[in-house]
Amino acid sequence: MEPAALHRRHMLRASGTGLGALAMAMMNAGRAASADPLVPKAPAHAPRARRLIHLFMNGGPSHLDSFDPKPELARHAGKPFPGPVPTTERATGAAMPSPFRFRQWGHSGLHVSDMFPLLARHCADELCVVRSMRTDSPNHEPALMMMNCGEQRLVRPSLGSWLVQGLGNEARDLPGFVVLCPDGMPVQEGQNWQSAFLPAACQGLPLDTGRPDTRSLVENLRHPSLSSLAQRNQLDLLRRLTPPPIPLADPRLEARIASMELAFRMQVEGSDAFDLDMEPASTRALYGEGTQGRQMLLARRLVERGVRVVQVWTGAGQPWDSHDDLEANHRRLARDCDQAIAALLVDLRRRGLLDDTLVLWGGEFGRTPTVELPTPGSNLGRLNGRDHNPYGFTVWMAGGGVRAGTAVGATDPFGFHAVENPVHVHDLHATILHLMGFDHERLTFHHAGRDFRLTDVRGKVVREMIG
Repeated sequence: MEPAALHRRHMLRASGTGLGALAMAMMNAGRAASADPLVPKAPAHAPRARRLIHLFMNGGPSHLDSFDPKPELARHAGKPFPGPVPTTERATGAAMPSPFRFRQWGHSGLHVSDMFPLLARHCADELCVVRSMRTDSPNHEPALMMMNCGEQRLVRPSLGSWLVQGLGNEARDLPGFVVLCPDGMPVQEGQNWQSAFLPAACQGLPLDTGRPDTRSLVENLRHPSLSSLAQRNQLDLLRRLTPPPIPLADPRLEARIASMELAFRMQVEGSDAFDLDMEPASTRALYGEGTQGRQMLLARRLVERGVRVVQVWTGAGQPWDSHDDLEANHRRLARDCDQAIAALLVDLRRRGLLDDTLVLWGGEFGRTPTVELPTPGSNLGRLNGRDHNPYGFTVWMAGGGVRAGTAVGATDPFGFHAVENPVHVHDLHATILHLMGFDHERLTFHHAGRDFRLTDVRGKVVREMIG
């Protein structure tokens, strides 16, 4: 043989088949690994929480009337707001004190208003209250997208979808991400729980929990004519007709077949999760008989069975968006959910689930410390409501490794701006991912030529929130 007999072209020609086979094997392996995104996966580091319940207060509840007391507002009641007023959606006027009374509760002494008396009395020491939240927009639509998806303009996967993609699902017979939403769809509708470019199985399944009979929550759960055996035979035939090998099939076809398989398992084995009559009467009484009581009890039953993420909406059709009559509207909405939220935390605690279940409460933004002025077409001009406030607001978390019985950050003396340890929505998401076992910078998905992540190119873990 000549020393240089194997030239580059000869080498490529001779090994081309082998390289192609190697590339095909790698593609098949990648597709096989992603064929079922609901397979349980290990997180990057030891998690503090295994599941998330997101209590979403749609419309923007007022932090100034719930978890962030501001005595200065009472001292300046009816007076012009001192200093420059930040830009809000509508014109605002004088300082407006809270009509609610604040007290300190529990061993921690957390301040909670009488809007949530049961939550304050039974659960204050479980809460990590973040009083220095901020977001990027005073409008509902982009603010909802930011809180749910980490992006206010473009189509991006929701927080729940990211968690299912990263962790899979522990419930074989139920979806990984369930959305409990009464009173109609919220603004932006299904975009709030979309999977976007993540696998379709990661998308949230919305259920209209306004129905009193929770066993009928899922449409068409029971087939009108075919038996379970006939449906099983149909699915088996569909699998046999799918082009082999399965990893090379169209991912959209795989997603459709997977959804049909899940629907079949739900009606055969998983439907009991929605039957609240299986709970003792004492437990149902603990949560209450209203819509919110049913929602919170159902959320507990779902996470107990391995569902990774449950989002519970309050105020989807009648939101916390109190531009007028704030006291009456907030009292009504809080009265509807106070008992149910307190019951959820108490029930999770007594069942040993709270330690590894992260509960998040909050809306898309807060409300102004100044009264909203009359604006034709926007409010009724009653001078007893507040406008949207993205500059400073409150959320709280409980369970799942958070620092219980504490308040993180602060707004200014009037509650307009986050001034101490500001926490952006990206920071909140980074912290949630950390508690669930992920580095938010490394939980990525390759799409359209780049790696995407929930926190985009921002976000930091807020250590003060971690116990």
